[in-house]
Amino acid sequence: MIRLTLAGAALSLALAGGAAAADFPSRDIRFLCGFSAGGSCDLVSRMFAEKLGPIFGQNVVVENKTGASGMIALTEVSRAAPDGHLVSLSTMANHTVLPQMPGVKLAIDPNRDVTPIASLANVYNMLIASPQSTFQTVPALIEHAKANPGKLTYASVGNGSSQHLAGELFQRLTGTQMLHVPYRGGANALVDITAGRTDLMFGNMPEFLGQIEGKGVRPIAFGAPKQSPLFPDLPVASATVPDFKIGNWFGLVGPAKLPADIVAKWTAALDKVAADPDFQARMAKNGLEIIVGPPARLQELIASDSARWGEVIRGANIRAE
Repeated sequence: MIRLTLAGAALSLALAGGAAAADFPSRDIRFLCGFSAGGSCDLVSRMFAEKLGPIFGQNVVVENKTGASGMIALTEVSRAAPDGHLVSLSTMANHTVLPQMPGVKLAIDPNRDVTPIASLANVYNMLIASPQSTFQTVPALIEHAKANPGKLTYASVGNGSSQHLAGELFQRLTGTQMLHVPYRGGANALVDITAGRTDLMFGNMPEFLGQIEGKGVRPIAFGAPKQSPLFPDLPVASATVPDFKIGNWFGLVGPAKLPADIVAKWTAALDKVAADPDFQARMAKNGLEIIVGPPARLQELIASDSARWGEVIRGANIRAE
């Protein structure tokens, strides 16, 4: 009797999951972005949402739910009904940095309490320097830093930020010592780099494009594994420092226990978006790399970057501000 009851329960759950998948999408889809309008996260969210609407035959509405480094949005999604109509952009930091950063308290475990749907996009990491800097290549930077330990300054937007972690990784891999200078925002950091008050910064290429065009900063190399089509002649830092390959990626997640059939509908739709030539051109123009892949691809990124950044965090004794 117990076995029959358990079998019946399992069958009911399977049928319920199938019914939910058959009904999806049946109404507007809410696409949460945990950061304010105008940034890379917002841009990625809106570019995907615009293309997903016609594929799903429903409105895909981006909502900016800011706070707690994107965790407000992930927490809301984690507690939603698992029917596919509420999803959220997630970031590399959400999954690989915040869960192991001393001093950070999270309302949920972002690697257990949401369902991974897909990897989406990567922001090209770039090393830029002040126009007044004496070095113009990565080898020259390393030579200068070794000759002047602790004197070169590198900017970030705060302790534990992607810029900070990239700078710490670079020092570990090159045996150099530089001074970390945290700012309250990227704009403030760029003002000081342009003026020569701070020497350099590892960061997201889209945020540097205006200053590069205006000659306010000097691009030195890509921290990303490969060049962006926007700067095909700019070298990659890994040509000099092989293990320095920075990916600042975005993924898509849904509520806990999101049925596999609904995840499959999402990944199929995202594959169509990634194959769209107009979408490809717009992503490249904005300094973004398309890395659309299945849940397993997102989980691989989480595992590899969790190991890397955990080592950097512990080695540099980094704590949240």
